[in-house]
Amino acid sequence: MTLPRWLALRRRPQPEVTRTAEPEAHSLPGPQGPWLTDPDFRARLRSATLTMLDLVENVMEDDFTLTESIDGFRYHAAELLNIPAEYGVLVEAEAAAQIVEAAGLPAGSPFGLSIAQGLACIQALSIEDQQNLVRAAARRYAINAPTHRPARARPAPPSPMGQPSRSTR
Repeated sequence: MTLPRWLALRRRPQPEVTRTAEPEAHSLPGPQGPWLTDPDFRARLRSATLTMLDLVENVMEDDFTLTESIDGFRYHAAELLNIPAEYGVLVEAEAAAQIVEAAGLPAGSPFGLSIAQGLACIQALSIEDQQNLVRAAARRYAINAPTHRPARARPAPPSPMGQPSRSTR
């Protein structure tokens, strides 16, 4: 896998390390069950999105456009965003949607054309204006973040089948 142009320019060569045959001991934990229903993991994805927006803004200071900057972070999700690599694409899509919405454009579904069209419109702006939109998206995303409390066991709501029937007249 080749590194994106912007990351290859920013990375310092690392000294060669002798690897043992043992598997890597530090792997990032994924969600507990489906990621959509794991509030702790969703909070990590939100945090990763804020980190990504910050990284995109920093990369743009080197005169990279928005689309050049946003592309590729998903490949480095584990080391840069502190989430399992397979969830990096979710963070990339959420960050792109937030930037498009900050521009006042509809984001819609990440599978539709709205985000791509929004990014194309933003791409026509100056680098400074693109960077201002990234900043605005990060501020807006941070302000609108729901408060997160660690998950705890909640009693199940009473079953409608277990309630006595009401008599009607």
